[in-house]
Amino acid sequence: MPQMSPMNWLSLFCMFIIIFMIFNALNYFNFMYMPKSTTSKSSKNSFNWKW
Repeated sequence: MPQMSPMNWLSLFCMFIIIFMIFNALNYFNFMYMPKSTTSKSSKNSFNWKW
């Protein structure tokens, strides 16, 4: 029935929005940062200025 097509488009739109939100939530909560290494060597450069 052509009278029911807007309702079908609305339900299809809602289904895609829900799938999109679930996909974004799964990607957001599954993303893990790589931990920074705490054993980085810091070299201190000391300059002796002779005036």
